[in-house]
Amino acid sequence: MSGELIPEKALPTEMLVAATMRELKDKETIFAGIGIPLIAALAAKLAHAPRLTIIVEGGAIDPQPRRLMMGVADDSCLERVVSADSMIRVFSDQQSRLIDVGVISGAQVDKYGNVNSTVIGDYKKPEVRLTGSGGACDIACSAQRLLIMMRQEKRRFPEKVDFITSPGFIDGPGAREKLKLRGKGPAAVITTMGIFRFDEKTKEMYLDSIHPGITVDMVKQNVGWNLKVADELKTTPWPTVDELRIMRALDPLGFFLQLKIGLLDFDTYIAYLDKCYDTFNKYYCERGIIP
Repeated sequence: MSGELIPEKALPTEMLVAATMRELKDKETIFAGIGIPLIAALAAKLAHAPRLTIIVEGGAIDPQPRRLMMGVADDSCLERVVSADSMIRVFSDQQSRLIDVGVISGAQVDKYGNVNSTVIGDYKKPEVRLTGSGGACDIACSAQRLLIMMRQEKRRFPEKVDFITSPGFIDGPGAREKLKLRGKGPAAVITTMGIFRFDEKTKEMYLDSIHPGITVDMVKQNVGWNLKVADELKTTPWPTVDELRIMRALDPLGFFLQLKIGLLDFDTYIAYLDKCYDTFNKYYCERGIIP
């Protein structure tokens, strides 16, 4: 595969996926949410981690789908799956520390890595009622390494989330330990502008890397608190030619990468299937994932 960096600017969502997939290692086990997190997991498997085991919330263990899953009960979750198990089984495995990485997203994340996907505003009289936890709270509580994927907007990065759906470091050092949470807490928040990590002592989020074309001031304008910056701030590498080609093949009509999921109708869905089947199989065979 070509490791050549792309000459043109990638979409912000493509930078988000590229930065996330590089956090994933071969032979790891990952619990990935539907949507952008799953694109990152599948792209990593097809790019540099062919033995990455992907687990889907509905109970599917290591599927090799011929199209991107649109939900945890989507039929494609069971394509060439190693094990078609139950939701209870996979979450029990996670609580037993058998899963290395969890990847989630949400509507808000705060400086301690707490994620909100429940309400915007007061819980009893919210401005917006969101989809809720799904499996995200369980993943955040028990994952040995948690990655949070977010679009960078100030309204999504308040100093304190309106509601803690999925706990990060809660209110600082020692809070997870007091609640006896099994997981180690968030390792990184990866966004369309940069990569954030957490101070070992204070547990507060800081900016560790910015994407090409982004400045520190731009990031700070899209965060709701006095953001700390690493002494040796890094610049995120562009996606390689292969990384970009793979993620675009996984989402050929841009449902997630171009934020077009709301435009999905039956005819578009059939067109999507036609574009996916042969391409997915080609990548699996080239990388020796399937014979």
